[in-house]
Amino acid sequence: MTKVSKDNLKNAFENNQPKLSKEEEIGFHKGALNTLANERVELFKMLQNVETIMQAHMKRLEELGVKIQQVKK
Repeated sequence: MTKVSKDNLKNAFENNQPKLSKEEEIGFHKGALNTLANERVELFKMLQNVETIMQAHMKRLEELGVKIQQVKK
């Protein structure tokens, strides 16, 4: 996967796209940020759901006498 940086994004616009006016480019970046922010919210919801399900499985395993070791980070 290509590393994304501010410079790479700028170069992508300068080299691979037809010229956009400043206002069009601003609109594009604002739209992209809005979309990415919404995607981040959905990803967080998904992580919360996964964590809840994992906790339920761990609780049931403990009820069945299986000891669960937490991994330290």
